[in-house]
Amino acid sequence: MTVSERAHELAIAAAQAAADKKAQDIVIIDVGDQLAITDAFLIAAAPNERQVLAIVDAIEEALLDLPEKAKPVRREGERGGRWVLLDYVDIVVHVQHTEEREFYALDRLWKDCPTIPFVDRDLARAEAAAGPGE
Repeated sequence: MTVSERAHELAIAAAQAAADKKAQDIVIIDVGDQLAITDAFLIAAAPNERQVLAIVDAIEEALLDLPEKAKPVRREGERGGRWVLLDYVDIVVHVQHTEEREFYALDRLWKDCPTIPFVDRDLARAEAAAGPGE
């Protein structure tokens, strides 16, 4: 894994914020060996424009709440709400409408890069509460 500790922290916090807003297909891709401009991509999807924007807002709030606050240096695509890009330098966040996610298939484009594991903490808690084998 080539991501910095900071990039890992940002990616996990952003992924959790996206999960909290019911984002789908959350993936963190380590692109550090392939790109000099960032360490990781976070990709998430939502079924409608309103939810895309809600996820983006939640990610921005979560990263501002970190001890070392993070603000995006660039934000693109907000007007249409179909694909919003947040550039935090260490990570780049792509929140896409489900149709854009399927069409552009960023996951497949970067399939040779390793992924960074992410487990939604609420899902993990629910599974732990249910017990083994349930």
